[in-house]
Amino acid sequence: MKYRSEITGVGSFVPPKIFTNFDLEKMMETTDDWIQQRTGIVQRHWVDEKTTTSDLALEASVRAIKAAGLVNKDIDMIIFATLSPDHDFPGTGCFLQAKLGIPEIAVLDIRQQCTGFIYGLSIADKFLQSGSHKNILVIGAEVHSKGLDKTPNGKNIAVLFGDGAGAVVVSRKELTNEKTESRIITSHLYADGSFAKELWIPAPGNALGSDRINKTMLDEGMHYPQMNGKTVFVHATKRMAECLLHSCKEAGVSLDEVDVFLFHQANLRINSKVAEMLSIPESKVFNTIQNYGNTTAATIPLGMDDAIKAGILKKGMLVASAAFGSGFTWASAVWRQ
Repeated sequence: MKYRSEITGVGSFVPPKIFTNFDLEKMMETTDDWIQQRTGIVQRHWVDEKTTTSDLALEASVRAIKAAGLVNKDIDMIIFATLSPDHDFPGTGCFLQAKLGIPEIAVLDIRQQCTGFIYGLSIADKFLQSGSHKNILVIGAEVHSKGLDKTPNGKNIAVLFGDGAGAVVVSRKELTNEKTESRIITSHLYADGSFAKELWIPAPGNALGSDRINKTMLDEGMHYPQMNGKTVFVHATKRMAECLLHSCKEAGVSLDEVDVFLFHQANLRINSKVAEMLSIPESKVFNTIQNYGNTTAATIPLGMDDAIKAGILKKGMLVASAAFGSGFTWASAVWRQ
């Protein structure tokens, strides 16, 4: 018997507190015009001091499981993508598992940053097609706000990021019709570690000598994100376009046949450039960065949920997705919703 992997439930959650660009004007030397022109971001959601990444993931997961018509105990694996874990170890997936009350099932944490969700979706697809599992919960969740330099020194990066979570349930189904059935059709994963320091957080780290972190590192801001924006933009547009074409070709579909494009939400200019390079109508690209900022591993499932709620993404539609992020890592996938 052949199996297919179907996205049977989608859920998302963002913390209630909204920070507009005008709020950020009071914190650092920036303006609403500057942020919108360079990123497309209008606002973002940031957590309070007590909320953790697994808290956001829990809310999104519960909604995804309910949307799939399942209960928590029906989940037999958790794949959790995040770069902002609750603690250094154990993985945040274990904290989420405990909050969901489903002990003993497999839990996998992955650290592929902005491409984490597509990596997780691809991993889930392989497990399900093998027949070893039935319902896998894939989550992307981030709490960036607690790790940003909100002073004028960090303005170029702090304005980009928001907090949020998105989750999907991917279920094993019998494959009977490859053309019409909802399924993950193909995915492609890539990385090039030679660019690892173009977008990273240097500290804390075991590569720094005898101290993972010390006062000098803190004074120098090494515990905050650092980015070579121009390099990231050039590589992101090139790699996202390349891998998107590759996945569509392998799936046997043209770009024109795709109903909705769900790109990672790092910068509206990146997504517009990719669409321009591939002659994709802007109307087919569903963007959410204006409302949430860059929620890293959460952007694609969060956007998927918003697109469903807006009536733009419907059952049976063909979806293509691409992401690029720290590592450098990039990935693409094509599926029928």
